[in-house]
Amino acid sequence: MNSYRGRIAPTPTGFLHKGHAKTFKTAENRAKSKNGTLILRIEDIDHQRCKDQYTDAILKDLQWVGIEWQEGPDHGGQFTPYHQSQRIPHFLKTWETLRKKGFIYPCQLSRKDILNASGKKTSNGEILFPNSLRSKDNSNIKSPDSYNWRFNVPENRTIEFIDLNYGKCSYTTGIDFGDFMIWNRDNIPSYELAVVTDDIAMKITEVVRGADLLISTARQILIYEALNQPVPAFYHCDLVTNEHGEKLAKQAKSESLSELRKQGVDPQSLF
Repeated sequence: MNSYRGRIAPTPTGFLHKGHAKTFKTAENRAKSKNGTLILRIEDIDHQRCKDQYTDAILKDLQWVGIEWQEGPDHGGQFTPYHQSQRIPHFLKTWETLRKKGFIYPCQLSRKDILNASGKKTSNGEILFPNSLRSKDNSNIKSPDSYNWRFNVPENRTIEFIDLNYGKCSYTTGIDFGDFMIWNRDNIPSYELAVVTDDIAMKITEVVRGADLLISTARQILIYEALNQPVPAFYHCDLVTNEHGEKLAKQAKSESLSELRKQGVDPQSLF
């Protein structure tokens, strides 16, 4: 039996665009080329930003461009997507494991507090969380809510990995990123924690996604190591840009797959 397992994982915070179509088609083609399994996962844990109308549009757009997946909850012989919003207990288990091992800590500081204390930015312009603000004790906290939780990133470590599209990639802690969010005070797990938890549970062997998430791979490798789990392979797709060289945004209605579908555009022309 072939062991390749890939996934496509859209977030329903807006309409899909041409960049999503390219990435998801790449994921499907790579799964097919290896006679593997492709999974559809809707990453809808942010209840404030995720909307049912976008989830409905995602399913219609995927069908329109001809992308098929082979696994998910079985409803009468049809595979529906996995929904992260229904998997919160799994994320809580990961949070608890990281807490008990001492890899994460609670933080009640505001963004303004961090900005005032830091004075440093990462290589991509984000505020660098200063190590001096780390909490040292989480032993009496039994639930993640009401706090922002951050991962205790090792100092001055270079994280290297081979991307199957970009080749060797390298990120250094304290320069490219610092202590990152694991869970926020609104009781929502972070992208990093949720993605790693689900990719482990679903036995994903290769992650195909956009190049804007390359740095997330470095963060996620630290989580895999903390959980003592194998790291999957990664393939990051080149981003699709508009006429100004800017990456496409979900808010740009004119570029959305839903709008193109309504206009009667031939979906194969996208590729």
